[in-house]
Amino acid sequence: DNNIVHAEVETRECLYFNINWEVEKTNRSGVERCEGEKDKRSHCYASWRNSSGSIELVKKGCWLDDFNCYDRSECVATEENPQVFFCCCEGNFCNERFTHLPDVSGPVIEPPPAVPLLLNLLVCSLLPVTMLSMALLLGFWMYRHRKPPYGHVDINEDPGASPPSPLLGLKPLQLLEVKARGRFGCVWKAQMMNEYVAVKIFPIQDKQSWQNERDMFSTPGMKHENLLHYIGAEKRGSNLETEFWLITEFHERGSLTDFLKGNVLSWTDLCHIAETMACGLAYLHEDVPRCKGEGPKPAIAHRSPGKPPGDTHGQVGTRRYMAPEVLEGAINFQRDAFLRIDMYAVGLVLWELVSRCKAVDGPVDEYMLPFEEEIGQHPSLEDLQDLVVHKKMRPVFKDFWLKHSGLAQMCETIEECWDHDAEARLSAGCVEERISQIRRLMSATTSDCLLSTVTSLTNVDLPPKESSI
Repeated sequence: DNNIVHAEVETRECLYFNINWEVEKTNRSGVERCEGEKDKRSHCYASWRNSSGSIELVKKGCWLDDFNCYDRSECVATEENPQVFFCCCEGNFCNERFTHLPDVSGPVIEPPPAVPLLLNLLVCSLLPVTMLSMALLLGFWMYRHRKPPYGHVDINEDPGASPPSPLLGLKPLQLLEVKARGRFGCVWKAQMMNEYVAVKIFPIQDKQSWQNERDMFSTPGMKHENLLHYIGAEKRGSNLETEFWLITEFHERGSLTDFLKGNVLSWTDLCHIAETMACGLAYLHEDVPRCKGEGPKPAIAHRSPGKPPGDTHGQVGTRRYMAPEVLEGAINFQRDAFLRIDMYAVGLVLWELVSRCKAVDGPVDEYMLPFEEEIGQHPSLEDLQDLVVHKKMRPVFKDFWLKHSGLAQMCETIEECWDHDAEARLSAGCVEERISQIRRLMSATTSDCLLSTVTSLTNVDLPPKESSI
C-alpha cells in the first residue's frame, strides 16, 4: 500500500506571554492549556515587534483553528515588514522559538524571443495549461472568500462603519475593574465623565460576535425601559492588539445570576423581575412600525430571522437553556420558531426566580442553575439531549411552593413556557399579562410576608393558552 497518511499534530499546551498583563489583569508568562473545540484544531502563536534590531515580545499563547497554521511545525513569520510580526504553528510549545523569513521572490528572467516556426506548437501546448491555471485560480479565489473558520481573522479587514456614537468621541473612557469573563471576552466597569458604564471587550478573533451585538443594538426602535441601554461601539488598537468595545449602561447588581446568588426574593421582587423581563421580551418579539423618526423595528429573537440559516450556527445560545428542538437540531427556520425557543428559556429563568423566593414557609435553597442538580454545572450536549429531549425532564417544583396560590399559578405558567411542544408555549405578551394578573390578585388578598390561604384563585380565568404564539 503506497498511501501516505499525514498524522495531524495535536497541540495541547503553548508558552504564554502578555506584554499588557498588568492592564488586562492576567499572568505575565507561563504555560497556557489550549481548550479546543470538536472538529477544530489548536495552534500556538507568537507576536513581536522589531524596533531597530531590538526584539520586543508582545504576546504568546493558543490560537484556534486557523488554516494558515495547519501543518507548520515551526513558528515562522513571512510578511516583508509588518508593524507587528505574527507566526503560528502546531505542536506543544512550538512557539518557544520564533523567526522571520520573508517570502522574497527571485528576479524575473525574460525569456528569449520565441522562434516563429514553433509559435503554433507553443500556443497549442500552453492553451490547456492556461485554462487549467485559470480554473485553479478561480477555485482558490472561491476558497479564500468562503466563510473563514472560527479563530481566523484578517487584521487588515475593516469591520464596517460603526453606527454613530457621538458621545464616545467627546467623552474620555477609563477602565476601572473587570466584572466578568466569558467565552467572547470580558466585561469592565468603566467611568465616562461622571457616570459609570459597562464595557464589553471582544478580542480580535471574536470580531464577528461584536459585530452581531453592535448590529442588534443599532436596530431601529431598540430604546425601551426594559432593555439594556446601548451607548456605543468602538474599535481600539491595531493589528494583533485590536480590540472591539461595546459600551452600555452599568448595573451595579450585575447579572440576574449574580443577584440571585446573593439574594432571596420577596413575592413583590419576584413579580417585578418576572413582569419586567416578560415586558422587555414581548417588546423585542414585536414588530414595531416606523415611529419617532426611526425605521421600523423587526421582531428580534434568539437568532435574527432576517439572516439566512447559513449565517448562524444551528445550535446557538447558552447550551443549558436550549429548547428541545434546538438540542435535536430540528429547528424550523421561521420567525415564530425562534420566538418559541426564547419562551422555553423564559420558563427556566422563571423557575430560577421561584427557587429563590421566600414568599412561602419552607427552606430557600442555595441558588442553582436549571438542571444543575441533575447533571452538574458543566453538562455536555449529550447530557442535555438525554435529559431534556429523550426523558423530557424539567427542573423540579418543590411541593411547598404549590401551597402558595401565587407561586402555584407561576409554576403553571412556567410549565406552559417550557412545554415540549413548541407550538403550545405561551407568548411573551401572554406571560407578561398573566404575571400582572397574578400580582394584582395576590396583592388584593395577601401580604408579601404571609402564606396565602385563599384557594379560590385557582378558579380564576387566566389569559387563555390560545394566546400562545
